[in-house]
Amino acid sequence: MATRRTRLMTAGWLVVMAPATMFAQAPAPASSVLVSAPVAASAPATPYPWRGHEAEIEAFLREAPITHFKDIPVGITKPRRAYFAPGGAAASMAWKPLSPGLLHGKMESYKSEIAAYLLSRHLGLDLVPPVVEREIKGRKGAAIYWIDGVRPWNPSEPPVAVGPKWSRQTSQMMMFDLLIANIDRNQGNLLLDDAGNLHLIDHSRAFTTQPGLGTLKAPRQFDRQLWAQMDALTYESLEPVLRPWLDRMQIDALLKRRDAMRRLIERQVQERGDTVVFLPAAQALANS
Repeated sequence: MATRRTRLMTAGWLVVMAPATMFAQAPAPASSVLVSAPVAASAPATPYPWRGHEAEIEAFLREAPITHFKDIPVGITKPRRAYFAPGGAAASMAWKPLSPGLLHGKMESYKSEIAAYLLSRHLGLDLVPPVVEREIKGRKGAAIYWIDGVRPWNPSEPPVAVGPKWSRQTSQMMMFDLLIANIDRNQGNLLLDDAGNLHLIDHSRAFTTQPGLGTLKAPRQFDRQLWAQMDALTYESLEPVLRPWLDRMQIDALLKRRDAMRRLIERQVQERGDTVVFLPAAQALANS
């Protein structure tokens, strides 16, 4: 099926998204709502409930008894939603037992879901929810923390969001997708809460072995702090984080894409200047 891309202009640069093809969790009931940031004063203190509780949630996802399953009526990878008894570290999880291999002509792997979460933590990002390997009825897969209170972007009515937080989060998203070669970022797996906070799911097609950036889109402005973390990556620092979820060829390709990002950034700095290519520092924004 031909891919139709919807273009979204936000914070002065272009985000390109493909139509939804797969979901680690189903979107909330559809509603054409424009989201604006900054947020209302009633927003929760942290939009990412797993922050600071990752170890507890990971253990819970891996071991907690499941009360029942429900089918998720969207997506070609056929994930299911598994529920836990009330009062635990998570109310439910998405279950994706995707063995590494081709599905509808695309490489899919539950291991890529785990690698994306672990790499996001290694880089200091909060946008990807916890994911662990779990075995259910003899089948291994990705157990993914289910995020409540979020909805996908509406491709026909994209969210209108302005301000430094939105610019930084969307820049981080695009930088992360460049690094992991995520070819499947779309309106179904790019989720927003009511406060305009991004939540990134569905990375089973990421971590290809392509060494270049290909058709992946770069932000017009980069998050300097995140780039410093990416620029410092080495095989020695990544191996204990990403093995056994990725093989050496995948990690090598990741580092080659990082090198391609470096060349892109250096070229843009020469052409446009450092203060244009990088977003203002978060501290400077807080003090302004």
